Amino acid sequence: MGRLKRKKPIVTRGRKTQDKAKIAKSDETLTNKDATKREALAQSNGSSKKIAKIARKAPPKAGEQASVVKQPTFWTKAVQFLQEARMELKRVTWPSRKETIASTVVVIVLVFIISFFLGIVDFGLSNLVGVVLR
Repeated sequence: MGRLKRKKPIVTRGRKTQDKAKIAKSDETLTNKDATKREALAQSNGSSKKIAKIARKAPPKAGEQASVVKQPTFWTKAVQFLQEARMELKRVTWPSRKETIASTVVVIVLVFIISFFLGIVDFGLSNLVGVVLR
C-alpha cells in the first residue's frame, strides 16, 4: 500500500573477514543483541546471500514514556485508500478500442452458442421426462 522507501540491504561479497567487518561497521548504531543476530544470519545464510538489516528502536529509558501512536481515523484511512486506488489505476494497461470490440464480439458469440446448446439439451430432457411420465 503506497510506496515504501526501503533501505538497500548489505550484499556480501564472499570474503568472510570483510563481511564481518562491514556488518560490524553497520551495527555500530544497533544494540549488541541485534549485532549478534546479524552475525548469526551472515554465517547461517552463507556469504553470497543478501542480509537484511535488523534495526529496532531501543526501549525507552527509565523515567521516559513510550511515544503513543494515534490510530488512524476513518477519514484518513478513506483518503489513503482513494489515493492508492488512483495510483493503481494509473498503472493499469487499458485495452485499445479494437481489442475491446474483438473481446465483446467473442463473448456475445459464445453466449449465443452456449444458450443454443443448453436450449437443445433442455428441450430433449423435457421431452424425455414427458415420455417417461406417460
